[in-house]
Amino acid sequence: MIGRETQKTPLEVLTVLKAGIALTQEDLYQFNLSGLELQRANLHQAILIRANLSKADLSAADLSGADLRAADLSYAILRDANLEAACMYRVDLSGADLRGANLTDTKLLGAKYDSQTLFPEGFNYKSSGAIGPNAYLNGAQLNTANLRHADLQGASMLGAYLGGADLTRANLQGARLSQADLRKAWLPGVCLRNARLNGANLAGADLRAADLTGVEFEQLESIAGADFTHVQGLSDDMRSRLLSQPAQELDTPHALTRRTTRASLESVFKY
Repeated sequence: MIGRETQKTPLEVLTVLKAGIALTQEDLYQFNLSGLELQRANLHQAILIRANLSKADLSAADLSGADLRAADLSYAILRDANLEAACMYRVDLSGADLRGANLTDTKLLGAKYDSQTLFPEGFNYKSSGAIGPNAYLNGAQLNTANLRHADLQGASMLGAYLGGADLTRANLQGARLSQADLRKAWLPGVCLRNARLNGANLAGADLRAADLTGVEFEQLESIAGADFTHVQGLSDDMRSRLLSQPAQELDTPHALTRRTTRASLESVFKY
């Protein structure tokens, strides 16, 4: 069996696949197959958890039933590949070419895509549970998810659970985050231009250097312990409304920076 026990090299795996030998159900956990030519490879039900397949050419490959959880498929070529019933939970599909691929019953929950990702014609990727521009993620369970630099521009995330999620420098421009749970979320440098945050919970969130230009909110569930140090685009009106929150919230320190919410807001215009 090719996998961790035999410690086969990527070259040996490639040789086997090039010979037309199927690696059905083989264990390729965390294997590095980045950039390899794997056209028509038979990887039916293979275990490819956390495998690096970035920029690999998997055109017309058989990945049906494969376990690809947390695999890196960024900029991979998957044209006409068979991904039926494959588990692609939290896979990185940034820049991947999936045109013509069979995505019947493919599990894409938490998979990341971007504006360069190409999906099969007619495939409703926005409602597939995948994460990317204009995605429909209302009520999604994304607690502690790694969404650093994710492109979520225009995404609908009403009531989404993002507690403890890492959204460092993510693009949430125009995103709808009303009633979202962002407690203890990491948001340094995040772009929230024109995002809607009415009723969101920002308790303990790290918003240092976030772009809040045009953010819409009538009220927030809580900002206790949120750190707004160096935020951009915070209007006088927005700042006043934030400082009108209960004193108990404003005087709560952020768990990491130890700066109170009040101090972070009062320092915004001092720099």
